[in-house]
Amino acid sequence: MADLKAELTCPICLDIFKDPVTLRCGHNFCRGCIDRALDTQLSMFCPQCRKRFRSRPVLNKNTNLNNIAEQFCSRHSGNGDSTVLCNYCDFTFPAIKTCLQCETSMCERHLRNHNRSVQHTLIDPTTLENRKCPIHMKILEYYCTVDDSCICLSCSLAEEHREHQVQPVNEASENKKERLRKFLETMSYKMEENEKKVQNLQEDMRKIQEKANVVTRRVHDRFRAIRRQLEILEETLISDILSRKEETLRSYTDHIQELEKCKEELLKSRRHMEELCNMTDPFSVLQEKQSGGGGTMDGERRRKELHNAGGLDVHLISRTLKMGLCDIMIGLNIWFYIQKPAELVLDVSSKSPNLQVSDDLKTVTHSQTNQNLSETEERFEGNQVLSTMSFSSGRHYWEVQTSDSGNWGVGVCCPSMDWRTDLSSLGCNNKLWCLRRCGDELVVEHDGHSISLPCRTPFNSVRVYLDYNGGRLSFYKLGDPVRHLYTASATFTEPLHAVFMVQNNWLRIGSRELS
Repeated sequence: MADLKAELTCPICLDIFKDPVTLRCGHNFCRGCIDRALDTQLSMFCPQCRKRFRSRPVLNKNTNLNNIAEQFCSRHSGNGDSTVLCNYCDFTFPAIKTCLQCETSMCERHLRNHNRSVQHTLIDPTTLENRKCPIHMKILEYYCTVDDSCICLSCSLAEEHREHQVQPVNEASENKKERLRKFLETMSYKMEENEKKVQNLQEDMRKIQEKANVVTRRVHDRFRAIRRQLEILEETLISDILSRKEETLRSYTDHIQELEKCKEELLKSRRHMEELCNMTDPFSVLQEKQSGGGGTMDGERRRKELHNAGGLDVHLISRTLKMGLCDIMIGLNIWFYIQKPAELVLDVSSKSPNLQVSDDLKTVTHSQTNQNLSETEERFEGNQVLSTMSFSSGRHYWEVQTSDSGNWGVGVCCPSMDWRTDLSSLGCNNKLWCLRRCGDELVVEHDGHSISLPCRTPFNSVRVYLDYNGGRLSFYKLGDPVRHLYTASATFTEPLHAVFMVQNNWLRIGSRELS
């Protein structure tokens, strides 16, 4: 029975066929349903199989299907079927509307006659048992806003609802619809807000994924660099061990040769003494001078010195190892805490008259032509220029690129420094720390003191690392790998500006990321 009802159901209204018609494709629909569907379509096509027609199709009535549908409705109208039938057709045709005033359900034909005569309230076809008051058996035409229930006219006049606010069901329905529309607007706004939040979260997730990918690549690069640094450190240590071994063994060999020579001298002296002991002439014994044993004390002292040294000296090797590992950890800390360099630009008001600064305030070049600049308390007399940014806390680093020739210097200084003093050498007072290259010499200067650093190969890229709170200023040679040059320790009490010095060359503040 369920399969038969499915075959008699219109695909559009999902109800039993009412005046069924057939399209050229063979599918059946209610005449009213397919008429309305074709009227609203821009192009003609079957709603079920989507077959298109060049023009509006002819609707051929399916008489057999119509008879079967009518018989099915008549047989199941009283057996709990949900279809509402027309009261005027002896319950043989399905109703399409129900009139609340007439309390009847009508098919399409009777509804046309009904609408010509009166203007009643029509609703979708339904049985009116659930629309009648169970007490007075009258249509529920009103709505009590206090009790939130539908009531009939007699109920509205009764004592229990007499003082309540009562509205016609249509008015109450429109009011509720208006509230629902406002609620829908609020809901739509919340849905839009939620959608924006979802989009923002998805964008954050995308950025996190991208950052994770970047950091992953950087970690791989960092560990490759660390492995390379460890390999270089291992090679350096092994080379130092072999060099010190050769030097120590050479010292032992020299000492053995000295002992062998001393041994020969002792044997010679021994033979001479034995000859003296065998002489019978007293005068001859007294005439001979005693010899030998002169180098014995020197040889013994040399042997004691070698013994006290303990053989191979590993203290310097251990120090090299610790310094190398410390450089790796310092570089790792810089990468972990501050992965991007400080955005420094040059302060043109502080540059000396013989320096030129580029338009992007990143490059300073030494010029033989002295520019006519006004003298101020903030302007250097030497070949220096400051950064506009100062640091009073935290960890920061910046990188500098320069030419292979000429002299340069990088460091930090306090703003209370006397700018008018001749600072061409940098680091000649206690308010300035710098690394300076002069020819082939590399020195660290502060407060008039300088420390020469070994500079095996020339380089033109430097990183300056400042840990203000920790009181450390470090300099690194950039390359593969990054090499630590020197770390100065101090207690910083004033803001620090980056300072740059150039002579017969140029210098540029770099901005590449930590390698």
